[in-house]
Amino acid sequence: MSNNQKLRRLTMAALCGAVSFVLMYFSFSVPVLSPFAEFDFSALPELIGGFILGPVGAIEIITVKLGMKLLFKGSSSLLTGELINFVLSVSYILPAVLYYRKHKTKKGAIIGMTIGTLIGVAVSVPANVCLTFPLYIKLYGMNWEGILEMCSAVNPWIKSIPTMVAFSIIPFNLISRAVTSLIALLVYKKLSVPIKKLIQ
Repeated sequence: MSNNQKLRRLTMAALCGAVSFVLMYFSFSVPVLSPFAEFDFSALPELIGGFILGPVGAIEIITVKLGMKLLFKGSSSLLTGELINFVLSVSYILPAVLYYRKHKTKKGAIIGMTIGTLIGVAVSVPANVCLTFPLYIKLYGMNWEGILEMCSAVNPWIKSIPTMVAFSIIPFNLISRAVTSLIALLVYKKLSVPIKKLIQ
């Protein structure tokens, strides 16, 4: 790879990261699952960019997104929230990208995104229960009882931490990853051709 190609590749990773950052602003709540559930499409440029640029490119895109978030919005969680965001993004994007890298077909993309979705959902459970919510409890003087009451007010099936996992964390992450994967599947071919021409 020539120096010009490396520069174009890094530029494309930075551009995808910037688009991902912008998409973070267009989030919307999913109150039927929990009052804390907010969905955005920031994973879409990460996934498409990762398919084109590979696993290193995917990590670069995620890093740019979070770096811009810290630069323009700062952190309200002593960087812990950004670290969790990085872990959740990587757990979804990298398995999909790594599988697609070895099976560059539509079927390979579908299988890769399915694997990424399942791993992302699995990682989201301990990430939320052991990191995210304990962090909010510590930073904002909350407690588990108060969090569960807030969740139960919008989703009466939530009565405990296990039911919050079953009826909020798992379905939210499953739906959000599935929707992102479906959109990526629909638009990837249309976007990949011009992008690949730009970085060649």
